[in-house]
Amino acid sequence: MSSEPRLDLHTIRIVRAIADHGSITAAAAALGYSQPALSQHLRRAEARLGAPLVLRVGRGVRLSEPGRVVARHSATVLAALAAAEDELTHLVDTTTGTVRVAAFPSASSTIVPTLIARLAEGHPGVQLAYTEAEPPESLALLSDGSIDVAITFSYPGDAADPHAELSGASVVPLFDDPVAVVLPAGHRLAGAASVRLADLADAAWIAGCPLCRGHLLAACGALGMTPRIAHATDNSVAVLGLVAAGVGVALQPRLALEPLELPAGTSAHDVLPASDRSVRAVTVRGAEAVPTVGAVLATLRAVTAARRPQASQRSRASLQV
Repeated sequence: MSSEPRLDLHTIRIVRAIADHGSITAAAAALGYSQPALSQHLRRAEARLGAPLVLRVGRGVRLSEPGRVVARHSATVLAALAAAEDELTHLVDTTTGTVRVAAFPSASSTIVPTLIARLAEGHPGVQLAYTEAEPPESLALLSDGSIDVAITFSYPGDAADPHAELSGASVVPLFDDPVAVVLPAGHRLAGAASVRLADLADAAWIAGCPLCRGHLLAACGALGMTPRIAHATDNSVAVLGLVAAGVGVALQPRLALEPLELPAGTSAHDVLPASDRSVRAVTVRGAEAVPTVGAVLATLRAVTAARRPQASQRSRASLQV
């Protein structure tokens, strides 16, 4: 019996490159191989597996079902390999490299700038490449290997929680972000310290991003009411402008309000019942062992530590999904 493995790292890299670049020729160029050499290796791999990894369609190719299985597992396998290589390098060198991070818009102006500055101070060899993306998009980028860390959020009981379909991931809880309701001047509840959601049953609402809109619908639905959504925008500045104009009320996370100045006449209030959103950091399982990724996660936890209530400090251990 041959001792040659049916699946090897070279094949995994090739299948990942074909998935990323859409053709054998482009995959060969990305990996620095000639197209005939890559095709020959692919044929040998398919012979060992007893199944095609790619299907020829016209002048192009697409991954077969076995090829898609290999591509789906490639992020975890290649992250583990990168962790081993980086750890070995770390034995003889300082932590250096680039970590790709994606986070939602309200983190862009609050958490991320401090994260980049602290990282530069504590780990000058680590570069952070940042992309702004809502949680569903950032988790998709993580899944296909385009980023290393996704900073995400979810609301309690959210039926559309993008984390629900995660597999092969490590989730690090960071902090809970309270949700406030923003009211215009002259609203009958503007003088209250907190506002009951049920008391806004007749209000016109300004909805936010899809996840925040879903939260509004779920929170109202739990009280037996359906919000009348008059306008929708995922731009918090625009939301505040619409509230200030008196055309509606809005739920806004405190993190989104933090860097903004409330327009004259508007006011932000705690909501009853409370429904804070949970902010997390997500990586491919095993990626936290990569020193550069570990440095980013440790710095991120330090940056967000003050946002965690003292009475509910969490363990730094990751949740395996």
